[in-house]
Amino acid sequence: MTVTAATMGGDAEVPVRPGWRAGMASVPILGLLLLAGLLGSQEVSENLLPVFFWLVVWVGLPLAVGLIGDFTRPLNPFGAIARATDSPALRRVILDRTAPLPWPRRLGWWMSGALFFTVVVGELVVNATVTLPRVTAVGLLVYALACAVAGVVVGSDAWAARGEMFAVVFSTWGRLGWFRFGAPGRQGFGGGLDAPFDASVSRVVGVVLLLVSVSFDGLLSTPQWGSMTSELPAGLAPGTSGHNVLATSVLAALTLATLLVFGGFAVVAARTGGRSVGGLAALTGLLPSLLPIAYGYLLAHYLQYVAINGQLLLPLLGNPVGLESWPLHLPYPFNDDYAVATGVLPTSFIWYFQIVVIIGAHILAVVLAHRHLATSAPAPALARRSEWPWLAAMVGYTMLSLWLLAQPLVQDSSASAEPRTARPTAAGLTWFQGASLS
Repeated sequence: MTVTAATMGGDAEVPVRPGWRAGMASVPILGLLLLAGLLGSQEVSENLLPVFFWLVVWVGLPLAVGLIGDFTRPLNPFGAIARATDSPALRRVILDRTAPLPWPRRLGWWMSGALFFTVVVGELVVNATVTLPRVTAVGLLVYALACAVAGVVVGSDAWAARGEMFAVVFSTWGRLGWFRFGAPGRQGFGGGLDAPFDASVSRVVGVVLLLVSVSFDGLLSTPQWGSMTSELPAGLAPGTSGHNVLATSVLAALTLATLLVFGGFAVVAARTGGRSVGGLAALTGLLPSLLPIAYGYLLAHYLQYVAINGQLLLPLLGNPVGLESWPLHLPYPFNDDYAVATGVLPTSFIWYFQIVVIIGAHILAVVLAHRHLATSAPAPALARRSEWPWLAAMVGYTMLSLWLLAQPLVQDSSASAEPRTARPTAAGLTWFQGASLS
């Protein structure tokens, strides 16, 4: 079954029933990872769970589906858990009814958006605690139980379409990928963007959060942020609860500001093109042009992070729990003798790669915006005129993106200008600081 606009009152994403057997095969793997996090070493770089989740799942998979398409449905253990509990017999026992409760229209995509916002705060604001193996394991375990409850109450279809964070995020990134894997749209890069986004505040906020989260991570990596936080009062100093509240508030404010700025430019573009539409409708129509920018910045920002921390997977495959009592002893590079190469990518290469990716993403964004404005304007002359306001917004964000990317690469004698360092651990491994988990 596929969730469509007719059945859910919104934009269709991808089929939500890839086959429960394929999905359930991933549940034991999730269980083993949770056991590693709960019982293994609590050093982040010595335990497979935090490296696998925060590197492979949280960063690597979005990059992969943005190129290939959303291939993750059959591999998603949380979706499989929801499908397993989506049983009329179980529902009759618990809810005294066989049909799931309807998904509240007002809820929209707020559930998945709120979950994504929470994980971003955990990754970037309180990462010293959240990325600990045991904390990550408990969080994923609680989320798995929530998915089981959701499968009973609202059904796996509705939960996967709007509530399950990973399904919603990966299907959104997958709109950019070459293959559709049953999702609407044409085959080819950006083909999934032919299917319109739902004109709801919750959907727009969720997509914009993909862009803002990476920009916020870039902001945290700048020397300016480090200098500012070092001058805060003791109650707001880094590591305090006051600082966590401040940083979370900055993320929320940045999200609101991005919505207002892009929404304002979208309205101006629509009015310039002779269309009288509200801010939500105007921004929704141009929302597909923001997704390539978000992906381009994601790739440019996390390239060095993935290239360095990805090497940790080699020794962790040999000892996933990071304990000396682990019975298997594999040869190099699957042991602690492996040394992470932190200089695998020269700074000059990173900078030029980032420039190419950011500019290429913005060119694709301009093409998508041109396509939308050309078909929605009442006349060709008005369509051409309507492109200028949105083009100005694109150029402005390009400048901001390149500035954020450049700051961590600037050589400075102050400690705040050196956010990317390799931290040695007890096992001789490293965890690269900066791009995400600082």
